[in-house]
Amino acid sequence: MEWKFKNGIPIYTQIVDEVTMRIASGAYAPGEKLPSVRDVAMEAGVNPNTMQRAMAELERVGLVYSERTSGRFVTKEEKILKELHSKLAERYFKELTDNLRKIGMSDAEIKESFEKWMKDIEG
Repeated sequence: MEWKFKNGIPIYTQIVDEVTMRIASGAYAPGEKLPSVRDVAMEAGVNPNTMQRAMAELERVGLVYSERTSGRFVTKEEKILKELHSKLAERYFKELTDNLRKIGMSDAEIKESFEKWMKDIEG
């Protein structure tokens, strides 16, 4: 998978976001062993210390866990994974809503437009 980093945002936070998305999308499945910090750092083209910092943050929030001699794994806890999906959905809905308000849409228009869109994609 290709890693693309943006200027002005700390790389470790972008790594956290990317791995979070990979977990949320199932690219990294629950219980799956993650590649080593060195391997992922090399793949991403970053310093291993930067990758270690990102992995430590993912562990802190409960998305990954370490087994002392085996490495890091994606959490298997359904509650954490459901919360992840909810938080991401909330973030994306907020971004979308903020952008639609910027172009002058009212909340009622946004809701109506969303409902119409959902009907259209459902067939």
